[in-house]
Amino acid sequence: MITPDILLSTAYFPPVQYLSKLIAHPTIWIETAENFTKQTYRNRTVILAANGPESLIFPVEKGRSRKQLIKDIRISYDTNWQHIHWQAIVSAYQSSPFFEVLQDDFRPFFEKQYDFLLDFNQEILKTVLDILELNPNLKLTKDFEEVPDNCLNFREGIHPKPQKALPDPQFKAQTYTQVFDDKFGFTPNLSCLDLLFNCGSESYEVLLKSIQTD
Repeated sequence: MITPDILLSTAYFPPVQYLSKLIAHPTIWIETAENFTKQTYRNRTVILAANGPESLIFPVEKGRSRKQLIKDIRISYDTNWQHIHWQAIVSAYQSSPFFEVLQDDFRPFFEKQYDFLLDFNQEILKTVLDILELNPNLKLTKDFEEVPDNCLNFREGIHPKPQKALPDPQFKAQTYTQVFDDKFGFTPNLSCLDLLFNCGSESYEVLLKSIQTD
């Protein structure tokens, strides 16, 4: 196990790299007191669809101030994004080996309306961890800190835009069979949905192999 704790942002169906951190570190801090940042995994996930990687982004309500704490961010339902996201997921993964087994675990997130982004993402993470039979030491920050003691700061390090992501020598994406890999080859570090629908009970082994230690 890697010694330091790690500080992460909240994430919507987080990518494989994010999940690997939950195994690799003794304590995982989820930031609740930062300001909301657009164009990150906080409200987006990336799946592999028939035309290639597809970002699914849910909208948030705009507050009176540009700066809003992540724990205060409310989800917007002005558009029917839940239906759009679920239909995209079904289209992408209905032929995957474990879609029928797992679809009932995830469908409720596209039927029930959650008020707050953080609560929504935490419930998703809890479901993913239950499927993986993982029980990491998760903690929520109470105040914004530069970096908690003995802790790696990956709040911005795991990012959908490669040019903004931090170098991560402790992660190396492991290949697995994907629905459209005959068209695109292997596409690394997609949403946990891609890993779970394609690998099922073998997902944990994929995560373990992705962790690089000295």
